Amino acid sequence: MNSRVLFPVTLLAVVWFCSFTSISQEQAKAQLAQGEEGRPSDLQSLKQKALTGDAKAEYLLGRSYMTGAAGVSLDYQEAAIWFRKAAAQGSADGEFGLGYLYEQGKGVRRDYRQAVTYYTAAAQQGYSTAENNLASMYAHGQGVRKNMVEAVRWYRAAADHGEVTAQCNLASLYFSGSGVTRDYAQAATWFKVAAERGHAPAQEDLAWMYYTGTGVTLDYSEAAKWVQKAAQQGYARAQIDLGHLYEQGKGVPLDYVSAYAWYKLAVAGGDERGRAKMKSLTQVMTQAQIGEASVRATQFPVSRSSREGVRNSSEIGNSFADWR
Repeated sequence: MNSRVLFPVTLLAVVWFCSFTSISQEQAKAQLAQGEEGRPSDLQSLKQKALTGDAKAEYLLGRSYMTGAAGVSLDYQEAAIWFRKAAAQGSADGEFGLGYLYEQGKGVRRDYRQAVTYYTAAAQQGYSTAENNLASMYAHGQGVRKNMVEAVRWYRAAADHGEVTAQCNLASLYFSGSGVTRDYAQAATWFKVAAERGHAPAQEDLAWMYYTGTGVTLDYSEAAKWVQKAAQQGYARAQIDLGHLYEQGKGVPLDYVSAYAWYKLAVAGGDERGRAKMKSLTQVMTQAQIGEASVRATQFPVSRSSREGVRNSSEIGNSFADWR
């Protein structure tokens, strides 16, 4: 989730970062949809068990309504009813589910204070997604007074529990010095932790740090390695930067055909900056090369915008090409 947001940085140019937000809607739904051992395959049996007050069954039934699984129609109001019953019995799953519905305003009236209440209850039980989302609420001052120190505390808890979005968020805070002493080396460390788990925004951020020598030794080859991983996942922002590396021959061989192909993919994903870069390359490419690049572009994943599924604050467009 992911994408970056604007952070006020005084010593460096402002850069894009991971989503300084809660888990995105699709990721949260996926969290709720994860399978569990012993889940009743028969909906009626699940309902009967839930009606006896079984907290796990109550949560599972709520999850079924939340995701439209197990043969039921999507119904957020029913999901809220059953999550609430599970939460009343101390179920961390139910608490997270209800907190998420309050944050999103699905099945219940949007209420950030209630979201904070239920996220806190789940987070106190070590529920990593709730820890990340609670951190986001503190970071944005939603349902609670803005408190970056608390945001860092909960992002760190979630990151330590393996939540990849939190790892990326924590790295962003180390870079900006928000709620914690600015530490570029720590930022790079946490970006790498998330990047090694395949998190495209973190891969792109880590690549930027290698490209600029921020918190790590400047290394164009490492920058190319990580930005390519993100670009190959269809991350449009990274596709622009990978195109730039090919156009400049930094960390990769000089290759206008590859540069054009990656710019074209980025444009397809909604990053219009690639259009001007493609136009510039046509001045040094033959029609045959342009045709080859267009064909090559069809062999990679469709690009996705950095905003996909994530609520961001204001964003800017600086990239490798903008670094001075």
